[in-house]
Amino acid sequence: MRSFAGRCPDDDAVNIYRPKLTLSTLSARHHAMPRPAPSSSRVVRRRTTYHHGNLRPALIAGASALLEREGPLGVTLRGAARQAGVSQAAPYRHFASKSALLAAVAEAGFESLTHAMSRAARRHRNTPAGALEAMAKAIVRFAAEHPSRYRLMCGPAVRGRDHPSLREAASAAWQLLTAVIRDCQRVGRIRSGDPEQQGFVFWALIHGLAVLVVDEQLPPAVLRAHRIEDLAGYATGVVLAGLAPQAG
Repeated sequence: MRSFAGRCPDDDAVNIYRPKLTLSTLSARHHAMPRPAPSSSRVVRRRTTYHHGNLRPALIAGASALLEREGPLGVTLRGAARQAGVSQAAPYRHFASKSALLAAVAEAGFESLTHAMSRAARRHRNTPAGALEAMAKAIVRFAAEHPSRYRLMCGPAVRGRDHPSLREAASAAWQLLTAVIRDCQRVGRIRSGDPEQQGFVFWALIHGLAVLVVDEQLPPAVLRAHRIEDLAGYATGVVLAGLAPQAG
């Protein structure tokens, strides 16, 4: 398992209002008359070109908003354009298809997830097991806060094999996880072995919990008794116990 995916400035025209300049009528004796102030009846709207310096990020943000509100079926290039306030043709400067736009949304999601995992782990840089638990909580919290984005990231709608930059973003999260697994091995909290295999065990359990949360499949009694972060901490403890160095 190399990544979590695999199943899973430019222009636009807007109206700018500019009064049309007029000259007062010259008198028959060629005496210049005072120039009147432009009245509202003399204002003419003129279309010009507006340079959108952050079009791609704006489209991704617009598509992300649509995704959270309406799900993947509600995301369209035209809808993203409306969200970004640009023309319907503008998205095609960056995205050839809806799939490419969704892949960019998933890529941004993995970047955000990796940042959240890294930030959580930094608070426990001297205790690798604590860092692993903090990352588990960050993953589940991210899924709970962004359910539609998490489904997109780990679901079949877009696949890393078809979108290399998405695969790279997912791999960055995976590499961070396996690095902490190696740290746990180094300090004796996890027995020696293939860190990717051990990381797979951890990911399968935590991702499974995240999916249960996103799909609202946790039993009500469990939700009443436990916070999802506590469940992630418990799951991490189970993994650490199962992968603990063997005595003797």
